[in-house]
Amino acid sequence: MPAPSITTLSSREIYRNRWLRLREDRILRSDGKEGIYSVVDKDECAIILPIDQGRVWLVEQFRYTIQERAWELPQGGWEEAIVDPEELARGELKEETGLHADRMVCLGALWIAYGFARQKQHVFLASGLKQAKTDRDAEEHDLVVRSFAIEDFERMMREGTIADASTLAAWGLYQLWMSGQK
Repeated sequence: MPAPSITTLSSREIYRNRWLRLREDRILRSDGKEGIYSVVDKDECAIILPIDQGRVWLVEQFRYTIQERAWELPQGGWEEAIVDPEELARGELKEETGLHADRMVCLGALWIAYGFARQKQHVFLASGLKQAKTDRDAEEHDLVVRSFAIEDFERMMREGTIADASTLAAWGLYQLWMSGQK
């Protein structure tokens, strides 16, 4: 492996809450110039593609950062380091939608926004869905859950109704997985 082109000289945490940590690193670039790099550290999370009988289940919620309601796949983390990504995915699916999956398939993992954040997201396909009771966090008090025909889901992505990068990336991993199933 080639040597990193940026070396960390020092690091200090400048903010922390139960969801994230923000640190500021003093760095040295390979050209000899020093700089500052800010990094948001978050624990791993999961995104779930709940698909059953040609329909995909989505959640709609108010996203404070963009001041809009947004449709997306169920996703989230537990504000703690995870040991079993599938357990996290099953927990998030139940928490947000009340759905239980008979089968979970790991489609891969992705870095959400590694230009400024360090957070890995595990992508799971959930099938054999059964309705159970939800277990929502306070931030999810106004969450709406609805299933859409796959054609409508794809149209929503094409038209920009769904603009969540994680949802779009998860759908791409699902399509790659499906092409390998033939």
